Amino acid sequence: MNAPAPALVPKRFSAAVERIRRSARRTKLAALTAFVAALVSLVSLTGSWSLVDLRAYDYLSIIGRPPLPEDGPIVVAIDEPSMAEIGSQWPWPRALHARLIESLRRAGARAIALDIIFAEPAAAAENDAALAAVLGPDIVLAGDQSVIETPQADQFVRTEPLPLFTETGAKVGIASVNLSGDGTLRQIPPYADGFAVTLATIAGADPAPTTTTALMQTFGPARTYPTVSYYQALDPANFLPEGIFRDRVVIVGLSLQNAPSLAAGGVDAFAISDTVFSRGLVAGAEVQATIYDNLVHRLFIKQAGATIAIPAIILAGLAAALAVSKSTSWRTLGYGAAALTLIFLASYALMRLGYFFVSPLGPGLAFLGVAVGQAGLDYAEERRQRREITRAFSQYLSPALVERLAQDPSQLKLGGEKRMLSILFCDVRGFTTISEDMKDDPEGLTTLINRLLTPLSEAVLNRGGTIDKYIGDCLMAFWNAPLDDPDHAIHAVQAARDMLAALANLNAELEAEATAAGRPPKTLRIGIGINTGECVVGNMGSARRFDYSALGDAVNLASRLEGASKDYGISLLLGERTAKLAAARFPTAEIDQITVKGRSEVSPVFTVADGANEAALQHHRHFLEAKYRGAVAADDPLFDQLKTELPSLERYYERERERLLS
Repeated sequence: MNAPAPALVPKRFSAAVERIRRSARRTKLAALTAFVAALVSLVSLTGSWSLVDLRAYDYLSIIGRPPLPEDGPIVVAIDEPSMAEIGSQWPWPRALHARLIESLRRAGARAIALDIIFAEPAAAAENDAALAAVLGPDIVLAGDQSVIETPQADQFVRTEPLPLFTETGAKVGIASVNLSGDGTLRQIPPYADGFAVTLATIAGADPAPTTTTALMQTFGPARTYPTVSYYQALDPANFLPEGIFRDRVVIVGLSLQNAPSLAAGGVDAFAISDTVFSRGLVAGAEVQATIYDNLVHRLFIKQAGATIAIPAIILAGLAAALAVSKSTSWRTLGYGAAALTLIFLASYALMRLGYFFVSPLGPGLAFLGVAVGQAGLDYAEERRQRREITRAFSQYLSPALVERLAQDPSQLKLGGEKRMLSILFCDVRGFTTISEDMKDDPEGLTTLINRLLTPLSEAVLNRGGTIDKYIGDCLMAFWNAPLDDPDHAIHAVQAARDMLAALANLNAELEAEATAAGRPPKTLRIGIGINTGECVVGNMGSARRFDYSALGDAVNLASRLEGASKDYGISLLLGERTAKLAAARFPTAEIDQITVKGRSEVSPVFTVADGANEAALQHHRHFLEAKYRGAVAADDPLFDQLKTELPSLERYYERERERLLS
């Protein structure tokens, strides 16, 4: 049994270093949180960001929205069928509107609103007289209010119907609406004498006071409201169900279908929140009906200002800091996804239950900024720690190299030579997870890594290999340099098998220790890649510091083979030349042909098939040929046969079957 390696630093010093590290991490996290919260808060105050928030409102507001109120307005549409039936292009004679008002009154309409501005006298005075004769206090006529901006001054313009019409008792409602910067209508017009407010008042309803932060809730796309054509309303007895207008509010306005989309544009038609999905514009008369129901039934949503949005951003940043205060790992992704989901659900719940909209985007961005930023800092810190481990173990060299350098100090100079080497890479699987689990015990982590690397290193040295370097939790070694080794490939494979055996022994020790201590055992796993090829080997570095190392394409391929081993469920992968040289001592089997990163050519991949006889290897070769032809099915009984004949490759066959099923 291998004795655990001594700690690299005294216990008290290690604890002090750990306290300093934690304190520095907390300081960096606090600074990161403040920076992200301040940055997101400033960005949220910009006009461009406010449009992004409003777009989020569009998406959230159409989910689970309230149903259309049953007693809402009915829209009388000035549409194409009416123009065809009446036989006249727009604008129609005002005497025709007078007929419509009389027809609606006879049908029992409670209040009538004409979303039409009668600001100019008609060509025929008798038309104005006919309309004025039927107007009264149950009628709302549209007005307009706008601001004309010029370099010299901003001019306020208010357009109202002719005095001839307002003297009859008819009310005037401002039908102007305020569009967001992206051209979408979301805001309830803040006018105290707005069109919908005035209509609700004369209809006997109690509309809510208007505010500049009220956002309109929609009930659906265009024609969601009950809509009849103008010509039908002129003669409801013949065209419409009986009593359709009885005690109802009626809004008359343009509703043309020749401009139903954003691309086509339209007359008195607007993009609303539903346009995100329907892509259709909504007629102004239907928009006024929507505003009417929002005010009468108090369904509008108040938008949060900066005094609420910025604290929400700060709170999300603090929540992220709390979530990553101890550490970050792959689990941080899950925490982040859960937090973002909660932020959006909270925003949605507040909108639906409290009729208040706090955009989830700012808090969501703040949470992500802190969590991802801290994950990046932790990753950089982990890389720094790995470099420290590498420096701590870089002193270990092959005893043969030490002896050779002692006999011939002149070798301590830069330079190299070409040699055929067998290169081995061994990496600990899940090192980040192990580090995360032992984040509160850095001394224990160091001891564990020492206990693992010690027997692995001894396996290399006992088989005459040279340990090139330790790259964090990865070990690189090679054979046939600096001393000649004719059987370098065989020795490299033997060392790999010794490593796997040593790992099994160490895992048994760890399990026994964990059982005795009453804690879950830590099972270590490694992946090994070996490749043989011509390399440049020698002392490399600077004049002040250098290492005895190897470079070349064969080294790169060995590293790639180690990385690919986990994809096949096999702990040891061999390059083609290694497999051929080692075949004299070990049964080897090709398992795939791959193109590794950094190489354009296809590389056959082999492994050691322990316990295999020639018949089993022949069956495996038949399987491999069928696999390359794409002639293997997931239910092929050959899988079960091969798992029995070659138990060392059982996980490989399971992975191949899983790939066929996926």
